[in-house]
Amino acid sequence: MEQKLLVQYDKVEICRQELIILKDVDFKLYTGEFVYFIGRVGTGKSSLLKTMYAEIPVSGGEASVLGYDMNALRRKDVPMLRRQIGIVFQDFQLLTDRSVNDNLSFVLKATGWKNKAEIAERVEEVLVQVGMQNKAYKMPHELSGGEQQRIVIARALLNSPKIIMADEPTGNLDPQTGKQIVSLLHDICRKDTAVIMTTHNHHLVEEFPGRILKCENKRFVEVSDVKE
Repeated sequence: MEQKLLVQYDKVEICRQELIILKDVDFKLYTGEFVYFIGRVGTGKSSLLKTMYAEIPVSGGEASVLGYDMNALRRKDVPMLRRQIGIVFQDFQLLTDRSVNDNLSFVLKATGWKNKAEIAERVEEVLVQVGMQNKAYKMPHELSGGEQQRIVIARALLNSPKIIMADEPTGNLDPQTGKQIVSLLHDICRKDTAVIMTTHNHHLVEEFPGRILKCENKRFVEVSDVKE
């Protein structure tokens, strides 16, 4: 199957409050790729991700994400862009006052799903995909950290995204649970969804190989291993 270009950055600059975070960013992402963004805290990994789902703007250069020109993106097009991207946060961001089932149903309703049977079917599909089909009626506080992160990944999968962006998804998990989460993300990637994962856990990168790009000294470069 031919790989499709999903993201293309050419000489992109990223600024926060007029400070340059990264400059001359060149990056391409294709379907089915697993890419790690590594680098110390504060080097721009998360900022780079946020430009891809229009949380912060790009400053100069050319940037295209899923066919959208990020330099000319209209506000009304942002929801359509984000619907094609699944985002996995380190701190889960589940709604604590409702069950797993209601957390996931809420997202589908918010993104335009109306048929109750179709919503229920899709929720069950993603829960099966992440091995959490027996937890639908649990409240978030009744789940372990690893279980909550699986639900977050299920939430990210709801609208069949072309890209999953996982920002330090193992940061709040013990090592064994972290491995399970990264293994799950690699399984998802094998089904042709591209995955970008930011991390500073080099053991995980070595155990579950992928392309590695490093943020350092305001540069963003591809490296062959985490020790470079």
